[in-house]
Amino acid sequence: MEILNSKIFGENSTNTPLLVFHGLFGMLDNWGSFGKDLGEYLPVHLIDLRNHGRSFHSESMSHDDLADDIVHYMDHYGIQKAHVLGHSLGGKAVMQFAIKYPERVEKLIVVDISPKAYPPHHQGIIKALETVDFNKVGSRNEVEAVLNQYIPEKSTIQFLTKNLYWDENKKLGWRFNLKTLSEKYTEFVSNAVKFGVFEGDTLFIAGAKSNYILPQDEFGIKQQFPKAKIVTVKNAGHWVQAENPVDFANVVKEFLGLN
Repeated sequence: MEILNSKIFGENSTNTPLLVFHGLFGMLDNWGSFGKDLGEYLPVHLIDLRNHGRSFHSESMSHDDLADDIVHYMDHYGIQKAHVLGHSLGGKAVMQFAIKYPERVEKLIVVDISPKAYPPHHQGIIKALETVDFNKVGSRNEVEAVLNQYIPEKSTIQFLTKNLYWDENKKLGWRFNLKTLSEKYTEFVSNAVKFGVFEGDTLFIAGAKSNYILPQDEFGIKQQFPKAKIVTVKNAGHWVQAENPVDFANVVKEFLGLN
């Protein structure tokens, strides 16, 4: 059984650990400063989801797979109970995990995603990524130039190119498993979290400028997470933790009773 790749801050602390999961096409490095900050209070595990970062590649990518990966990770590190935080796709993973393994969750934090099914909305990005021919491009700038033809937002291009690396043949490639993420896209984005109820303390954090959590989603959220509190972070879109890191970290610390 393969264990997800991670980076751990504050591992000498005896407090309940916090496990952090990034979103689609992300990697644990996106959460470095948050991990360092929260690592002053409790152990923080920044974790690469399967098919992302330095974690293993697999042809399977369902919410159940992601939930099971979390429990295997906790068993591997001897963690009985943890706080779990997930952003976007990582949020779907931790919701499914909390519903499937409620006894392993102390507190649940879901960042800018709800349990509902979302219409497919990354086709442009996937097409852009698939257009990059690594037999023809030899530098980051050349990859950026290809992506530029399809993706208008500079910040999105920068986010994606963080995943570039040189393989053992001195060829550029993506760290994420683009083939599976493209083939199984509808399975993990356009499917709701399986129905079930998590009775524990739950926080949903929405970005004020994002439309991923809408006022009308509250009913569905409360059906599955009856104790959910929904907090909106100002001056932030979907990447809440990157766009307003200070307020984001404060909201998390308050919920976990750290300040």
